[in-house]
Amino acid sequence: MTTDLGLPEDIQACLFDLDGVVTKTAVVHAAAWKETFDAFLRQRQGADAEPFSDDDYDQYVDGRPRADGVRTFLASRGIQLPEGGPDDPPHAATVHGLGNRKNELLLEKIRTQGVEAYEGTLRYIEAVRGRGLATAIVSSSANTRDVLKSIDAEKLFDVRIDGVVAAERGLPGKPHPDTFLAAAADLGVEAGRAAVFEDALAGMDAGRAGRFGYVVGVDRVGQTDALYAHGADRVVKDLAELGGQA
Repeated sequence: MTTDLGLPEDIQACLFDLDGVVTKTAVVHAAAWKETFDAFLRQRQGADAEPFSDDDYDQYVDGRPRADGVRTFLASRGIQLPEGGPDDPPHAATVHGLGNRKNELLLEKIRTQGVEAYEGTLRYIEAVRGRGLATAIVSSSANTRDVLKSIDAEKLFDVRIDGVVAAERGLPGKPHPDTFLAAAADLGVEAGRAAVFEDALAGMDAGRAGRFGYVVGVDRVGQTDALYAHGADRVVKDLAELGGQA
């Protein structure tokens, strides 16, 4: 039995990813990663280097913490770099250096292009809160708080577990379930009574691994089958499809 929110009746909390679910920033992340990796690959392998693709983004980077995305993608190309440190300059040929270069490009794109929210998601979150359910934002991004402030959405979430909090607590990122589990714990809700809302395959994996009560895949790029294969209970193109709105 589901409620008018499209959720099982025993769900008490909703845990939302940021990029691609709440905000239209997933495409900006993808563009920043492509610019970063393409430049690196050309420098390392020459003009004939195979460029970073949409499939690479979906499989190796999307939803993962920044350094994990660098490691996972480079491993797929048989490349290993020194780890370096979080303060490495963006030009450093290290895992953290490449990650910092991507973040530099991302922030530049956000400053010049701005941040847009998915209005269907914001209305759905307001409906969820109106029914008395708790809410959390769960993102690997270290820029989560600034992005939420830019769309005036900080007030919509009772708990924030992002890249900053994860680093402070030593929580591994998606596809591990730890950040979602931490959000549920901070809300005082068992995982089995919390719903996860994600657009990334790594997020689906995290929802399944954490044994959450319901996992909603948000398909913005035509990967419905893959979202189901990675653990979604339901896939929608927009959260407005779930109901709860006038």
